[in-house]
Amino acid sequence: MVVDGGTVAWVGSEGAADSFADGVDTVVQLDGALVTPAFTDAHVHTTATGLALTGLDLSDAASLAEALDRTAAHAAAHPGDRVLLGHGWDETRWPERRAPSRAELDAATGGRPLYLTRTDVHSAVVSSALLELVPGVAGEPGYDPAGPLTRDAHHAARRAAYAAVTPGQRADAQRTALRHAASRGIGALHECGGPEISSEDDLTGLLALAAAEPGPRVFGYWAEAARSAADLDRILALGATGAGGDLFVDGSLGSHTACLHAPYDDAPHSGVAHLDAETVARHLTLCTEHGVQAGFHAIGDAAISTVVEGARAAAAATGVERVRALRHRVEHAELMTAATIAAFAEFGLVASVQPAFDAAWGGSEGMYARRLGAERAASLNPYAAMTRAGVPLVLGSDSPVTPLDPWGAVRAAAFHRTPEHRISARAAFNAHTRGGWRAVGRDDAGVLVPGAPAHYAVWTGGDLVVQAPDERVANWSTDPRSGTPGLPDLTPGRPLPTALRTVVDGRTVHARPNG
Repeated sequence: MVVDGGTVAWVGSEGAADSFADGVDTVVQLDGALVTPAFTDAHVHTTATGLALTGLDLSDAASLAEALDRTAAHAAAHPGDRVLLGHGWDETRWPERRAPSRAELDAATGGRPLYLTRTDVHSAVVSSALLELVPGVAGEPGYDPAGPLTRDAHHAARRAAYAAVTPGQRADAQRTALRHAASRGIGALHECGGPEISSEDDLTGLLALAAAEPGPRVFGYWAEAARSAADLDRILALGATGAGGDLFVDGSLGSHTACLHAPYDDAPHSGVAHLDAETVARHLTLCTEHGVQAGFHAIGDAAISTVVEGARAAAAATGVERVRALRHRVEHAELMTAATIAAFAEFGLVASVQPAFDAAWGGSEGMYARRLGAERAASLNPYAAMTRAGVPLVLGSDSPVTPLDPWGAVRAAAFHRTPEHRISARAAFNAHTRGGWRAVGRDDAGVLVPGAPAHYAVWTGGDLVVQAPDERVANWSTDPRSGTPGLPDLTPGRPLPTALRTVVDGRTVHARPNG
């Protein structure tokens, strides 16, 4: 491969490449390493990721007792922090099967303000001192006098906690997250911000930092429902690529806030609806009329039905082809049905999915099965059916919910815990590379062909194979004579590739020492 500035100039055989050797500035010998397009992570919370990487991360805590011990140690090690921040607890993995109580957190922190998000970031436990920073929180929906906060109470607590993060700390966290992404072979990411998640300063600061320093490209989404063209102008003025991302139609399964048609298996309700179909339709119609990409967060089947109903109304108002042309997005899209899959295909809705969710919480014994029952849980994340129907898939992590780990996401899609939902490793890889660029309206990137942007990664070598989900895939696709490019062997248990170098626009943004 020959790169000229920020563009791929030529790709061909090694023998033919010799003719270029005398005319180039630098020759990099791969020594058996693999070169691929750099990954695009289509759903990231950059500041929160950086804070989790540098702060209190409880994602691997094996018990409630361990989580409290680590919280106490973190508090003791950071006496100057105005608010202690942490992330990642998951009571479904603990023998105690419950979240930390407020009294336990008060004891662990010595009475200091603490904001500690659940792994799905749709609820949080907080200390009493943190609540003192949130006037009126006890009257907000989702307030619990002793347990986790959800809904509006959680959003209010999050705003108070993040208000204590200085601009310098925020920039340091963003820089840490972007460097970590580059070290994972990620050349672009989609930041999902919004008034209930972060702040306008957070988004504009991130976009400015990413533009000024070498690193992954960042495309920002702002999750605010538009009521007028002026609202869209204000969102675009932030530098946002679209008016979407985590525009919440519902919450999450882990926090019992995903909106379902039927009640949870382990709770006497059906979750929380944040938006109705009329609001979805108004937002989609406005965005379509003004040529702006829209998007929503929808996990439960009822929430997804709400999005589909809104899309149908927007298509009736503006025309199906205008809706399709903008590639409006739905983040997560987990509890799909045959009807909603067909509607996604009809309206060209892009499904921005996170295969690591299934790896973490799927299976007959996982959190999803406890929340929904085994039969309903087995219908989650039906990537194969979505792909067969023509629904565009793009892959991401929702970091810090799950780690920045693109090869792990490809593996999780190819080895889905429900075999009938598996897709080939190649299909998942394409969704995590070219798919991410197509989702922001760029059809020229995410591939290594002459004229394409030089966004690529160099990986540790190894055998390349063509992995298909099962025998139902046509034999030609796994036959070497078919010309289907191979990928590293992603069989569970095998080591995943390591990024030796990541290049964005022809500039090296990550180089592994001695790599």
